[in-house]
Amino acid sequence: MYEEITAAAKQAVIEILEKADLKKNSVFVVGCSSSTVAGKSFGTASSMEIAQAIFDGIYPELEKRGIYIAAQCCEHLNRAVVVENAAALAQNRETVNVVPQPKAGGSFATITYNTLKEPAVVEHIKADAGIDIGGVLIGMHLKDVAVPLTLSIKQIGEAHITSARTRPKFIGGERAHYNDRLK
Repeated sequence: MYEEITAAAKQAVIEILEKADLKKNSVFVVGCSSSTVAGKSFGTASSMEIAQAIFDGIYPELEKRGIYIAAQCCEHLNRAVVVENAAALAQNRETVNVVPQPKAGGSFATITYNTLKEPAVVEHIKADAGIDIGGVLIGMHLKDVAVPLTLSIKQIGEAHITSARTRPKFIGGERAHYNDRLK
């Protein structure tokens, strides 16, 4: 079971990265309910094993491209995010003092916190792309203009997934000219 979860997470993140065309030092937000992956209601079946399987599919793909992971915590920590301290500093984000736990922050955020070289928790981040595993609402951590992505994979375990990339805002109206590579 865990191998299939890892493979699905890896496939999804690779597709997102290909479609989003992220550069080194970009931020990729992950919202993940291990409970919904197991087919249960939010917060009722937190699983470190499922979270680890998903992390193992996502993190190596981000790391080898030099992309920062931002793991969204659950509502018990107000949807704060776990990031490398370097990502927090790059976005001039103030850190908060909390260490995620499986039942207060979530299993995925806990795994991320325990794995990163220099973890930090921030209340907000402006991510360049992301994946929502189980409907945990990552939108608050994406840049202002999110573009939904269609993937070949629709779920991980029992959890529905959605994903998005971001793009710069179009400003200036009908007389403006735009850079086609940023659309």
